[in-house]
Amino acid sequence: MRKTKNLVDAGEAVGIVAAQSIGEPGTQMTMRTFHYAGVAEQVPLGLPRLIELVDARRTPKKPMMDIYLTHEFENSEKKAIELGEDLEEVDLKKISVIAEDFTNKSLTVTLDESLIKEKGLTVGEVVKKIKAGTTGTVETDHNKITIKFKLALRSIRRMTNRLRDLHIKGVKDIKRAVVIPGKNGRFIRTGGTNLADVLTRKGVDTTRTYTNDVKEIEKVFGIEAARNAIVREIQEVMDSQNLKVDIRHIMLLADAMTMDGSIKSVGRHGLSGQKAGILARAAFEETIKHLIAAAIKADEDKLVGVTENIIIGQMIPVGTGTVKLVMKKH
Repeated sequence: MRKTKNLVDAGEAVGIVAAQSIGEPGTQMTMRTFHYAGVAEQVPLGLPRLIELVDARRTPKKPMMDIYLTHEFENSEKKAIELGEDLEEVDLKKISVIAEDFTNKSLTVTLDESLIKEKGLTVGEVVKKIKAGTTGTVETDHNKITIKFKLALRSIRRMTNRLRDLHIKGVKDIKRAVVIPGKNGRFIRTGGTNLADVLTRKGVDTTRTYTNDVKEIEKVFGIEAARNAIVREIQEVMDSQNLKVDIRHIMLLADAMTMDGSIKSVGRHGLSGQKAGILARAAFEETIKHLIAAAIKADEDKLVGVTENIIIGQMIPVGTGTVKLVMKKH
């Protein structure tokens, strides 16, 4: 016999149930972080990570990627290691010592030739990058580069910081890349993330490569992919703490965060601060601000939500409160 009964009854307070189902285990979470094997960085997986996700932070505290490889690369350790080395970002501070001379308004960059060779570079290539990345006069003496400026002292310090982070080789923002043996062959785990650039590299499987930066997924793949990433990331947080939450509650939260075509946080700058009802917005945070703004515009509260009806002592439009009966007099 075919089922006709709805899985969720009309008028069910799904939002409240989802909030309770995620919030209650959320309070039980430990503040401990979890070490990912191979990457010497702590990746927040408990409450800090959950807060990071629902706050829709621009970048995660510890961005990372799992780069899956094509069949040819995942079965060859040599090729996988070579790709990992090619992906890892080399900036100037990794291969040199930079000294400031404020008296002569100059910088001295002393290149480490053995490190440069190890990274598959030449001194000439590095000098070329330095010349392109500075506004000063560059003088080269083998591995010693002197850059003279006609700038204020404060600007010289700024230029030093800029040169330290000067990109020489690899993929920008990929600070570390480690080859890890997985169930179905090798993959590369990175500290730092740059999805758009990594996907263009030969040997990278574009269908499986993943980043924990939800905003970056939105930028590269669109809002639907970002919505799936939010579900996956929250589910991972719950699983890591051994907490069982029905995935439909998490899906509802992800839908609410992405329904307008961009990722919104749950707090006052996102969903709660943009509720339709004036009283609902005022009940959450910045009460006076919302009431004054509504008074200036002569806004009207239609009392469609739960919060505003509780405030004025009316039946809430949930469950039996959604049913309205009209009696006709004959």
